Amino acid sequence: MKYDHILIRYGELGLKGKNQKQFIVRLQQNVQEALKPFPNVKITRTHGRMYVVLNGEDPEPIIEACQKVFGIYSLSLAIKTDNNEKAIKEAALAALKQEKKAKTFKVSVRRANKAFPIGSQEMNQILGAHLLRNTDQFTVDVHDPDVEIRVEIRERATYIMSTVIPGAGGLPVGTGGKALLLLSGGIDSPVAGHLMMKRGVQLEMIHFHSPPFTSERAKQKVLDVTNALTQYGGAINVHLVPFTKLQQEIFKQTPERYGMTIMRRMMLRISEAVCERENILAMVTGESLGQVASQTLASLHSINDVTNLPVLRPLISTDKEHIIEHAKAIGTYDISIRPYEDCCTVFVPKAPVTNPKRDKVRAFETNFDYEDLLQEAVDGIETIRIEHEVKQDDFADLL
Repeated sequence: MKYDHILIRYGELGLKGKNQKQFIVRLQQNVQEALKPFPNVKITRTHGRMYVVLNGEDPEPIIEACQKVFGIYSLSLAIKTDNNEKAIKEAALAALKQEKKAKTFKVSVRRANKAFPIGSQEMNQILGAHLLRNTDQFTVDVHDPDVEIRVEIRERATYIMSTVIPGAGGLPVGTGGKALLLLSGGIDSPVAGHLMMKRGVQLEMIHFHSPPFTSERAKQKVLDVTNALTQYGGAINVHLVPFTKLQQEIFKQTPERYGMTIMRRMMLRISEAVCERENILAMVTGESLGQVASQTLASLHSINDVTNLPVLRPLISTDKEHIIEHAKAIGTYDISIRPYEDCCTVFVPKAPVTNPKRDKVRAFETNFDYEDLLQEAVDGIETIRIEHEVKQDDFADLL
């Protein structure tokens, strides 16, 4: 008798009250999307639980794929059996015998089906005795066992499990609205996007490129980073903005020290136009407070001046070391460090202002007519949809 199901626990979704159903339906859709490479599996739901029916598939890559689906609190390999004492005994014994390294065990029965004639405590004793009689190497330890045989007696069947595997947590992608991530191609912004996806946000990307100062390889790097993120939330649209003319005019017409601040303001203006067009409710950046000149509080205050949309910064208090660790864990770090510069690094001033004043920035912007160039950039946007390409190394360890 082998494990034939994977049980999925929802965790935080249990707190959603009357909205719980729509969260669970979306989670099921996301699990189905993540398991497309495994055509034999089937997803089923009962009250409070979701199951992956393995139908002969190898469970390990399926578990690893499910671990990247936000909204899953934990998973367990399970044996499904009938709701009778004999069948439950056989399945519990089969589960215990598969634990080759364990020496001690305990049994935990949960009787969700109150029509089952034997109570939970009595069933604990019955199963514990049966397991001891039919094995030689195991003893009972109710306080700190090597393995816990979990038995869930539900309405139509009983499920026996021996391990609990952590999931990604959070909320299913698509339940938290849609946001536009300003994706530079560096290390930080993909991590910010991953964290927003964990809160259920569906992402679209916007990237500013300035040929010939930035190369096609730099643009491809952004598309590759996006593909790495699709494994956590499905297909993503990338909006590629031709930024050369506007960027050159900014640094020609305004003081060099204020160039970066004004450039970021233009980026937010263009991003807001995309948000309005695509019905997106917020923007997301990878900014971390004090990391560079454009990420001081004064700079952020001046940059935010141009939009009324929320600008979300999930990394605002995060150290660079932690951001790098996170990037490595989600598979974006090696892509992000490819040596192809983006438009921000190409045009970095020698001594950028760290304490810009809104009034000064507004005054500098009046020195040149940027409206036509801004609209030209918006009109020239190229949108590419990135569908997830399943690769063997997608099944990496998570945080």
